[in-house]
Amino acid sequence: MSTGRLHSIESFGAVDGPGIRTVFFMQGCPARCLYCHNPDTWNCGGGRTVDVSEIIHWAERGKDYYGADGGVTFSGGEPLMQGKFVLEAMRQLKLHGIKTVIDTSATYIDDYTEDIIAEAQMLLLDVKHSDSGKFREISGCSQDTLLKVFEMADKHGTPLWIRQVIVPGINDTEENISALADFIHEHAGNNLYKAELLGYHTMALHKYELLGIKYRLEGVEPMDREKLAVLSASLDEKLMFKGTGLGKDGYRTAKAG
Repeated sequence: MSTGRLHSIESFGAVDGPGIRTVFFMQGCPARCLYCHNPDTWNCGGGRTVDVSEIIHWAERGKDYYGADGGVTFSGGEPLMQGKFVLEAMRQLKLHGIKTVIDTSATYIDDYTEDIIAEAQMLLLDVKHSDSGKFREISGCSQDTLLKVFEMADKHGTPLWIRQVIVPGINDTEENISALADFIHEHAGNNLYKAELLGYHTMALHKYELLGIKYRLEGVEPMDREKLAVLSASLDEKLMFKGTGLGKDGYRTAKAG
């Protein structure tokens, strides 16, 4: 049985996939995003060692609350960096009747990635930016791996819940929203389950201070909620106009198993 590095566990998560979920935040990430709110997950040697049996133990504790749509989400950090461990855990969870979602920025792929995507109930895909240059500026990583993940999801029919953090002065324009809608339409197609804009916030500043890491967006104010709502409505309208997404609420439904 393989082992992994775990940062933390959240019980009764309600924002990291459909339904109620147990969220495992895996340790280690190749990206260094400008607005990352979990810089304490960057170090691959941080956190603690766990085996699959502990994942099963914690997942089973919440099983009565998952309902038809809930389950387990592997987040991070970047869970795809621990592909062997995550895949083994996903397969064991499936034997226990527990669905799994992967929350990823797709900044890392390896030989386990496609099997993970095939097994997943859904991918929560953090699209840093639709433009490849801006993607690198924000994350420090190439957009190429993201495009490959889109291809794998399309091959296996894995639904995509796409999210983008909207930061004042970086991507908070109608032009960006139009480009994002085009990007989603081109790469997600009928695999789209949901598209969501998240407002930039500064709640992680204390983590940077404690870790002695310079915060590169110092002075940038949190995203205005009213403007975020306008941009979100604009994205929904553009996606529906393009015919992107099928099923409940205009989008594809999640995998049943």
